[in-house]
Amino acid sequence: MAPSQRMAVTLPGGPKVSDTIDRVQWAEAHGYTDAWFGDGGAPDALTTAAILGAYTDKMRIGVAVTPVFTRTPAVLAATANAIGQVLPGRFVMGLGSSSHNMMDGWHGVPMQKPVTRVRETAIMVKSMLAGEKSNFDLDTLHSHGYRQMPLEHPVPVYMAALRGKMIENAAEFSDGVIFNLWPMGALPKMIKHVHIGAERAGKKGEDVEVVNRHMVLVTDDKEAARAKFRAAFAPYYATPVYNNFLAWAGYEDAAAIIREGWAERDREKTTGAISDDLVDEIAIIGSPEEVQERLRWCGQTGIHTHIIAPLGGASEQEVALTFEACTPEKVGL
Repeated sequence: MAPSQRMAVTLPGGPKVSDTIDRVQWAEAHGYTDAWFGDGGAPDALTTAAILGAYTDKMRIGVAVTPVFTRTPAVLAATANAIGQVLPGRFVMGLGSSSHNMMDGWHGVPMQKPVTRVRETAIMVKSMLAGEKSNFDLDTLHSHGYRQMPLEHPVPVYMAALRGKMIENAAEFSDGVIFNLWPMGALPKMIKHVHIGAERAGKKGEDVEVVNRHMVLVTDDKEAARAKFRAAFAPYYATPVYNNFLAWAGYEDAAAIIREGWAERDREKTTGAISDDLVDEIAIIGSPEEVQERLRWCGQTGIHTHIIAPLGGASEQEVALTFEACTPEKVGL
């Protein structure tokens, strides 16, 4: 059965755990079905997800995504077991590779063979969550003799993916696919790869849930919003993972200029490579009606779960207006 359309707020809600509690309680009261964490720094996403079991009644809580290089499969499975107990049937474990900046820079962990590592981690975590005794000798990971009791409500494992091979792996080996920061023209191609991977596993492509984190801002000052997007995401597109993705998505020239500008430490060149048109292909900026129309297009084109992530640097009023405009009732998905 094809997944239903779902609307989600992004988490954390701020530097304090109480900020996140406030956001999910507001969101649940206004009809949002989901809340999805990014897992970067403090406060820790998985710890906070467990806390939300005491503050939500129906919302599904997801993590998009936990980097596979920062925790072992056994730790991930044990953590998912604990969160699954306090959020029975309401938690999704999202796994991804993250970026070289975060792994090499923040954690001091080499980011080697990311596609393989994410796939193998997902395979192992799903097996461990099912209560199977570990017996793995894979390319990047091994484990023998670990076992934990399975849950009555199994925790699904989703994989983040950008380009074709990774998208196919995600659809084939995990329970759902997580997208991020794609230009509009790339989405049909990305959905096609979901179907290819799903069919390898004997699944229907339309039955695989696709989750996406939308960069959104309701505003009447599009120029300022585009500047916020460039400031936040030009560094993302300078990393190898996202730079290669931007080129794969059809923006080879922009990717090359961003790469050159970053190497030259030329901020103006780097950010200038992201034109207004390209910003508008990736981010969702404008009036409530414009934002709602774009979200409906995304739903019609293959996205099932829409994580609303207001652009960094937005005012509290803009953030509030953005979330208010994107409730399920107003979007109509």
